[in-house]
Amino acid sequence: MDDFSGKSRSGVQIASSDHLTISIVTAVYNRADTIGDAIKSLQAQTHAYVEHILQDGGSSDGTLDVLAAFADPRLRLESGRDGGIYDALNRGIARSTGEVVGLLHSDDLFAHPHVLAQVAAAFEDPQVEGVYGDLEYVARNDPSRVIRYWRAGDYHPYLLRRGWMPPHPTLFLRRSVFERYGTYDTEFRIAADYEAILRWLTRGRIRLAYLPEVLVRMRVGGESNRSAGRILRKSREDLRAIRRHNVGGVRVLAAKNLSKITQFLWRDRSHSRGKQ
Repeated sequence: MDDFSGKSRSGVQIASSDHLTISIVTAVYNRADTIGDAIKSLQAQTHAYVEHILQDGGSSDGTLDVLAAFADPRLRLESGRDGGIYDALNRGIARSTGEVVGLLHSDDLFAHPHVLAQVAAAFEDPQVEGVYGDLEYVARNDPSRVIRYWRAGDYHPYLLRRGWMPPHPTLFLRRSVFERYGTYDTEFRIAADYEAILRWLTRGRIRLAYLPEVLVRMRVGGESNRSAGRILRKSREDLRAIRRHNVGGVRVLAAKNLSKITQFLWRDRSHSRGKQ
């Protein structure tokens, strides 16, 4: 098996993007109303070499019946109790076999059928260790209605001290990143994605490629913003991650939270362009 660093153990460069296997990991628990749409958006992808790792937490609302209706040999399901979403993602990543690993949350959708093909093309550069793009937050009952537009922009290390991070649902990584720098720290119940991204970027100094377009549409109402209490806990975990990786303190946390305001402005700007 290749070491997923862009070259095989023999030193030969990896195959072209058409043959790059991408593993998509989905953690799901009681999402019978949305998981079908997520799977359909993956099945519509034009990139052929895909495996879909579904990690179900023991759903009891009909989710498993929805999953059983999809006759797709690329879909690999495991169901059972887990320790939460990040534990489920870690289990899914451990079961995956692709050279590149990405996520598709059970409420989310790929923005168009060529997302994975474009991601694979970006990984043709063997120096690229991660690929990300823009994210749209959409209404839960109407994914065509955009609530916020997260324009990620190009990554520069100094941006970490301004609260920057790539939109986590759009981030695809080579397997070697997980092997060298670890997966999600489950001591973080809400902000393990932010902690992991800071770890990959500061300790790992991984090289990212930015695709300047929407890759994922994310329904509003995620784990981190369900209540005031969870928002407060997330801020505490964010601050803990910021300090752990020496990128600042409270000012970085404030900048991170304030950056969300611009996402509403980008949404309005995007709408204005669409009407012209």
